[in-house]
Amino acid sequence: MTSEKKKKSLLRKAIIALWAIFLGGLVAIFIFIYSISINFNGWYGELPSLKSLENPKSDLSSVMYFADNVEMGKYFRFNRSSITFDELSPNVVDALIATEDIRFTEHSGIDLRGLGRVFFKSVLMFDKSSGGGSTITQQLAKILFRTRSDLSNGSLNDVPGLGLVIAKMKEWIVAVKLEQSYTKKEIIAMYLNTFEFGSNAFGIKTAAKTFFNTTPDQLTKQQAAVLVGLCKNPNLFSPVYQPENAFHRKNTVLAQMHKYGYIDDAAFDSLKTKPIELDYDVQNQNDGLATYFRGTILWDLLAWSKENGYDLYEDGLKIYTTIDSRMQKYAEEAVEKHMAYQQKLFDEHWAGKNPWRDEKGNEIKNFLINEAKRTQYYRSLKKKYGNDEDEILKKLNEPKPMTVFSWDGEIDTVMSTMDSIRYFKKFLHTGFMAMDPHNGHIKAWVGGINYKYFKYDHVKQGRRQPGSTFKPLVYAAAIDNGYSPCYQIQDVPVTFEVVGDPPTWTPANSTGQYTGETMTIRQAMARSLNSGTAYVMRKIGPETVVNYAKRLGVESPLEAVPSLCLGTSDVSVYELVGAYSTFVNEGFYTKPFYIDRIEDKNGRVLQQFVPKTNEALSSETAYAMLYMLKGATEISGGTALGLDRELRVDNEIGAKTGTTQNYSDGWFMGVTKDLVAGAWVGGDDRSIHFRNISLGQGARMAMPIWELFMEKVYADEELGITKGEFKRPANLSIQLNCEEYNMQQMNLSDSVEQVNQFDVDGIQ
Repeated sequence: MTSEKKKKSLLRKAIIALWAIFLGGLVAIFIFIYSISINFNGWYGELPSLKSLENPKSDLSSVMYFADNVEMGKYFRFNRSSITFDELSPNVVDALIATEDIRFTEHSGIDLRGLGRVFFKSVLMFDKSSGGGSTITQQLAKILFRTRSDLSNGSLNDVPGLGLVIAKMKEWIVAVKLEQSYTKKEIIAMYLNTFEFGSNAFGIKTAAKTFFNTTPDQLTKQQAAVLVGLCKNPNLFSPVYQPENAFHRKNTVLAQMHKYGYIDDAAFDSLKTKPIELDYDVQNQNDGLATYFRGTILWDLLAWSKENGYDLYEDGLKIYTTIDSRMQKYAEEAVEKHMAYQQKLFDEHWAGKNPWRDEKGNEIKNFLINEAKRTQYYRSLKKKYGNDEDEILKKLNEPKPMTVFSWDGEIDTVMSTMDSIRYFKKFLHTGFMAMDPHNGHIKAWVGGINYKYFKYDHVKQGRRQPGSTFKPLVYAAAIDNGYSPCYQIQDVPVTFEVVGDPPTWTPANSTGQYTGETMTIRQAMARSLNSGTAYVMRKIGPETVVNYAKRLGVESPLEAVPSLCLGTSDVSVYELVGAYSTFVNEGFYTKPFYIDRIEDKNGRVLQQFVPKTNEALSSETAYAMLYMLKGATEISGGTALGLDRELRVDNEIGAKTGTTQNYSDGWFMGVTKDLVAGAWVGGDDRSIHFRNISLGQGARMAMPIWELFMEKVYADEELGITKGEFKRPANLSIQLNCEEYNMQQMNLSDSVEQVNQFDVDGIQ
């Protein structure tokens, strides 16, 4: 055989061999991919099922809404909200395609041309800047199904290098299946809804809100370039923490958009020099309206989710509440304005002295160290140092940087743990709630002065002695048992036989004196005379009062003792507002509630909530109690005559103030035809309080919150809350027309001097 023939023969064999290797390689790759797709022998790990591919699950934040459809807040492990393709600005879509996958509309999940480019540049030319060649669909597969973590549980995945190849193959397989199941628009939307943009922003909707305080459909080219730039690496290109990197990355995205014709020369030249302008705000549970309410409702939602098989943090539930965003805003503004003023008075009142005092007015010894022992920090020190109290005390008094609350804004300072306890214990606190008495819908809820620093809710969680605000429940029991608001009593001592030493108890009026005057029980309640309530309590008995209080929705334990008539058993703002609402609702008690309905992520109603009601009083008794409550704003000596006169013009208002012993608690309950609201103000501990009635009474401590709130509510015509009269029953047999007779008998004047004389609450 000639050399020429040998060369041809060798060439032919080489070609055949190359083809065999090529075809064999193709067959091997096919078998390899197929074996991965079926997880042969458990070597590779499972692939997503067809069902999960058609319904890929991503954690969705559950969103809560006010009654007027304003978003209230979210519950999330990952702060994510979903949108459709039509809700995206074209700028975002253009930037994403130009930067991440320019042939996105041409391939079916795998860009073979892009892979060839990557292979040629990175493998043959060692060019690391060539990119990874992954399509948007492959990236979506990687994020949705965690192909490099959750699906990497096969026996071969731990082999160095091979595990990465297997993961890549899985991404190819899943990408192709995703392309078969979804349109290109759906894939774009899914990718942008799923991607983590940093700063706890999962998905383009949350990212647009977090970084620019806008919505995805309003994103400009500049903003879109910044957010798409984060798809490369959210940490490295964060506009908050790496602004220089973010600026350069933004320009890279803009250059890609310019390269592929999405922006013209003029736009590119203008935008590439423009700085990034952020409106940055990371959403958390300490910010926004109704923070205390969100903290309270959480436990109800967790219980509901567990009972009904949902995950509050992942399933994208939509919770519609009864709270009105406008009323909530007015309530929080009223609380802030009054409590800042009240705190100033309190600080001046104590003039730098410690306000925690015993019944004799002496400072309570070891108060601060006892409070410190209740902290988690003390328990950790105790675990570390055991019984070495000196070392523990040394650590408690060790200064350290911290941020503290003040009514003038947060303060960065240096304090020890003991100093911070001393500082925070001096703050006064509050709880305020307003509800529609006709349907039980709670419209506003303020559980304290600042949720970030004081998590304890004083609307439902907190219970304190209601003082004189409990008296209407006593009188309601009496009137429902045949007494009239015109029933006459004398302002004289009333003595009860009790168990103990001494064997009798005689409640005193707030002035410590009795006038001996004859008056109606309406006048006695308006002036909050303890003698009047004690007289009625002795007539009907404590057990009757407890029974009626329960019918009016008070679930807190009540002691059936004579002193209950002065509000000695703890109750909550939530309970009292519900009880007073019964009077407006014609005797029907409606339990205050705050969840209207819960929907799934697609808007399907899962549960519609309805109020729980029961007939607690006759409609006549209920109206008579409104007449009784109006006395505080109409009768000379009424404790609510200090209300703004403008509020009372052409308007029926029922009211009751309350002050407890030593002025530890100040209360106010206000009743109108459309709204019932109540406020409590006091110290974190009962030992923290004002020292005199002029500052420590409910008319001073709590009533201004209600007043400020109602002024704002009436000024907002869109709310539909108007002044007017209470609804009167058609047939009213209870005698109410007795005011003229009693006024003559009392010989009272309308002078300001006399009004001020009685402008105090009865104190137990």
